Amino acid sequence: MTEFEKKYFFDRRGTGCAKWDGLERMFGKKDLIALWVADMDFRCPDSVREAMLKMAETNAYGYSFPSEAYFEAFIDWEKKRHGWEVEKDWIRHTPGVVSGIYRFIGALTEKDDACIILSPCYYPFMNAVNDTGRRLVCSLLKNENGYYTPDYEDFERKIEAEKVKLFVLCSPHNPVGRVWTREELARLMGICQRHGVYVISDEIHQDLVFGGKRHITIAKAYPCDKFAVTLTAASKTFNLAGLSHSFAIVPDKELRDRFDEYCKPFHGGTASTGYAAVQAAYEGGAEWLEGCLETIEENAACLRRILGERLPEAVVSPLEGTYLQWIDLSAYAEPGSIREIVQDRCGLAVDYGSWFFTPEDGKDDCHIRINLATSSENIITAANRLADALNPAGRR
Repeated sequence: MTEFEKKYFFDRRGTGCAKWDGLERMFGKKDLIALWVADMDFRCPDSVREAMLKMAETNAYGYSFPSEAYFEAFIDWEKKRHGWEVEKDWIRHTPGVVSGIYRFIGALTEKDDACIILSPCYYPFMNAVNDTGRRLVCSLLKNENGYYTPDYEDFERKIEAEKVKLFVLCSPHNPVGRVWTREELARLMGICQRHGVYVISDEIHQDLVFGGKRHITIAKAYPCDKFAVTLTAASKTFNLAGLSHSFAIVPDKELRDRFDEYCKPFHGGTASTGYAAVQAAYEGGAEWLEGCLETIEENAACLRRILGERLPEAVVSPLEGTYLQWIDLSAYAEPGSIREIVQDRCGLAVDYGSWFFTPEDGKDDCHIRINLATSSENIITAANRLADALNPAGRR
C-alpha cells in the first residue's frame, strides 16, 4: 500500500456513487467489487477541497465566468506537461468529453455521413455515431499478444470505400492502454488529411501514462489544425467527472465558428464549481497526481504478478496509459461464460470486452477491463478470485 492510498483511498459506498451504489441497476447485484466505470476511489487533491470550502464559505452560487487565472492554469499545464502552447481563443467548453464528441459530430458532419473509430474502443464513441444518425465504420486494431497497433491499410481502405467524413480517435487508447507514438499519430493524421476526413481526438487520459511513455497530442504530432480538434479534461486526471467540465481545443477559426454556430441552440453554461475545482487541480494537484500514478502502477504490477503466477495463459495488455487494465481470458473461458464466471462466481463488476466492439465483432470476445484506481486490497482480491474460478489448480 502506497502512502497515497493510505491518505486518499476511501469506501465510496453510500455516497450516491454510480460506480458502487449503481451496481444493482447496472449488474443486477449489490455485493460486487466495483472495478468497472473509469472513476477513481480516491479523494481529489487537497487543493480542490480547499477551493470548494472557500466557495462554500461564501454560500453564493450565482452566475459566474472563468477568471484569467483559470485559463492560465490550464494553458500552463498543457505547456509544461505536454509541450503544447494552447491559446485562450482556441478553448471551448462542453459538459464532458463525450458530449463534446456528440456536438462536434453534429457540427462537422451530416446525417448518414460515415464516421470511423479504431476498435475495440470506448463504447460511447459508437453510441455517439449511432445516436446522431451517422454511419459507424470500425477499423479493427491489430492485436499481437495483447499489444495493439493500427491497421493502416484497413483504416485507409475503409475511409475510401465508405466515404468517411470524420475519425474519432482515443489517445491514450481506452480500453487497450496504448499511448500512441508520434509516428503512429502522424500516419493516421496523414491518411485523414489525404481523404478530407475531420478528426476528433479524445485525450482525456493524457496525464495518465506509465513506463516512461509520453503522451503526444495530435497537434504536436502532425500539422492538423485545419481539420482536427482535441478534447480533454481534468476529470480523469483528478477524479472530477461529477463536475461536468471539459475542454475543446479548436485552433482553426473556421472550425470554431462552425462549432459555435451548431451549439447556439444548446442554452446553458459551465458551473462555477467546475471552474474553481479545475483551476485548483491544475494549480495544486501535481504532487497528488504523482502519488496517484505510483499507486495505479503498483496495482497494475500486482495484478500482473498474480495472474502471471496463477493464470499464466491470460493475456494482460501492457499498460502504457489510462488506469484501465485490458485482459484476455480466452485461454480459460468460453465467450458465453464470461459474465457468469466474473460476476456470479468471482463477485466482480467489470467492463466486458464485448461492450467495446460492435455486436458482430464482439460476439466471441473474452476480454474484461479492470479499473486499477482503487485499493490494493480490491485488486489483490479480484486477481485471486479470477484465478480461483478459472484455474483452481494454479498455486496461490
